[in-house]
Amino acid sequence: MIFGRSERGKPPVEPVTLKILVAGGFGVGKTTLVDAVSEIRPLRTEEFLTEAGRPIDDTRGVEGKNTTTVAMDFGRITLREDLVLYLFGTPGQERFWFMWDELSEGALGAVVLADTRRLEDCFAAVDYFERRSIPFLVGVNCFEGSARYPADDIKRALDLDEDVPVVLCDARDRESVKEVLIGVVQHAMAYAADRRQAVAT
Repeated sequence: MIFGRSERGKPPVEPVTLKILVAGGFGVGKTTLVDAVSEIRPLRTEEFLTEAGRPIDDTRGVEGKNTTTVAMDFGRITLREDLVLYLFGTPGQERFWFMWDELSEGALGAVVLADTRRLEDCFAAVDYFERRSIPFLVGVNCFEGSARYPADDIKRALDLDEDVPVVLCDARDRESVKEVLIGVVQHAMAYAADRRQAVAT
């Protein structure tokens, strides 16, 4: 099936649309992840880094970065003919965090993208989603030259609940990102089912 059309003789399928956030620290690869997987030209709100921002934009480990997201990145991916994900990349710097409340409205779940060279940069995103009971998965973006750690070690370093998935990924690779997004949807569905069961009992 081509998106928006049905096979001959079959009624058109009305896809379910789900909203997924992509969060994490400055320069961790959120814009790259959305770009890699979006089937439409992503909407970006990037601005060039300036000299005035150097004292507050920590570029250690990402010295080659010269732009930053100031509102959001937006993309779309069709996982199945009946399932479409809308991706919203959040800004990473603290001065733009006020955008997070609006972007998180109606979100099914989130990807917290992490860089093992600057793991502390994703603490704010982890804390944000935990406080608001938004299910999330931690995707460790495996940058070239960065140390590789087992998922359990990263889970302990971030003090995550046992049920929070941690997966290694490459934010530049479409198939790798798709696996991360499928993992988020599965985790969010399991999380919702557990909450319904808890309420019922």
